[in-house]
Amino acid sequence: MVGECNLSRTDILSEIKEAESKADASVVQAEADKKSAVAQARRDSVSKIQSEADKERAEFESVMAAEQAALDKEKAEKLAAGEEEAKSIEAAAREKIKEVNDFLTNEFERAINASS
Repeated sequence: MVGECNLSRTDILSEIKEAESKADASVVQAEADKKSAVAQARRDSVSKIQSEADKERAEFESVMAAEQAALDKEKAEKLAAGEEEAKSIEAAAREKIKEVNDFLTNEFERAINASS
């Protein structure tokens, strides 16, 4: 007969059991590999999310620091301008006080001279 096999029935059953055992082991290994791959993917995902959150936080802090620096500079400039304006007003007030004193002195002297 064509394709005739010289194996006994017990040999055939043994080979079948061995093949089934190998298949079961392969399935168990595949399940373990699948669980391991899923767990690794989750770890990678969490790590990537944390990394992106850290990047965004650092970028936010950098932008905030730059804006704060710009505000501090603007504040300093406005304070300096205000101080200059205050000095100018003070100098003008001193000059006016001198003028008023001179005017009052002159008026007082004129009033005294007029009464004498």
